[in-house]
Amino acid sequence: MLHYPPKVLIAWGETFSGNEEIHVWLLKNGYPELAALSNCIRGSEEAFQWLLKHRYPHFAAFDRAIDGDVNAMRWLHQHNFEFLTVFAQACMKRHEAIQWLHERNLVIFIHLAKKIDEFRDNQYFDHHKLHF
Repeated sequence: MLHYPPKVLIAWGETFSGNEEIHVWLLKNGYPELAALSNCIRGSEEAFQWLLKHRYPHFAAFDRAIDGDVNAMRWLHQHNFEFLTVFAQACMKRHEAIQWLHERNLVIFIHLAKKIDEFRDNQYFDHHKLHF
């Protein structure tokens, strides 16, 4: 996620506030994986499968990791997605992860973690999601 322009990351964060126009913008402007990740975090199994099919298993694992799936977190770590591991932990309000992001001046990801956490706090989650 570190290679995305800040403007795109901010736009992606707005999808968790229900901004469908930005969601469409992501799709039409070369960021379908971020649109799919947003849908996946919002509970879409179809988006989860799309991520796997289109070579974004790390984003699918990230989705499961922020839901507390230990195996998904382990998968991210084993496949050297250290940043996504830390970002997932920040989405779960882990102080060490938030501090890690802050120390590296990755404040935008602290903001995104808060957006995701706020969204998750206001949602009902299907406990039957596939596990890694």
